[in-house]
Amino acid sequence: MKPGFIYIVANYTNTTLYVGVTSDLHLRIKQHKNKQHPDSFSARYNMNKLVYFESFQMIEDAITREKQIKGGSRAKKIQLIETINPEWNDLYYEIDNYL
Repeated sequence: MKPGFIYIVANYTNTTLYVGVTSDLHLRIKQHKNKQHPDSFSARYNMNKLVYFESFQMIEDAITREKQIKGGSRAKKIQLIETINPEWNDLYYEIDNYL
C-alpha cells in the first residue's frame, strides 16, 4: 500500500495556484523549489510555496482527491488553504510537524 499526498503550491504573491499529487511530499516540493522541471507550469509561474496538503494511506485516494480539488473553483481552493493556513505560510519546513 503506497501512501499519497495532494498539495497546493502558490507563487510568492499567492496569485497563482497549482494542485498536485505525489507519493513523496518532501521530494516533490523540493523539485518545485529547485525548478527541476523548468518547462513545467509551476516553474514558469514560480510556484514553490507549499500552502496546503493532505495525506492519504493509498495513492489512489490522493489521486481522487486531487481531481476533486482541481475541479473546484479558485474560491474553493482558497477556502481550503485558509482552513489550515490562514497566513499562507510556506509549510514545506513544517511538513514533519503535520505528518
